[in-house]
Amino acid sequence: MPYTQDIVDEINILVRYNLSTTQEGIKVHTTAAPEVIAATKRLYDKGLLTQEDGGYLTSLGLEASEQAQTVLNLLHPA
Repeated sequence: MPYTQDIVDEINILVRYNLSTTQEGIKVHTTAAPEVIAATKRLYDKGLLTQEDGGYLTSLGLEASEQAQTVLNLLHPA
């Protein structure tokens, strides 16, 4: 099953999180691109984020973010 644009947008949100600390979240402002706002809300609805506008990763979100960042690093090494 290929990635849809919605999944890509969600992964792009997950890779924005700093995994070196659980005390750092993100805030998606109302002026952000509509696809960013929608992706963040979908992640919240799926139980991966603590707030509709970002917030912190839940334990499920932390696992998803770790995996997303691992795949990104494998495909695009620094």
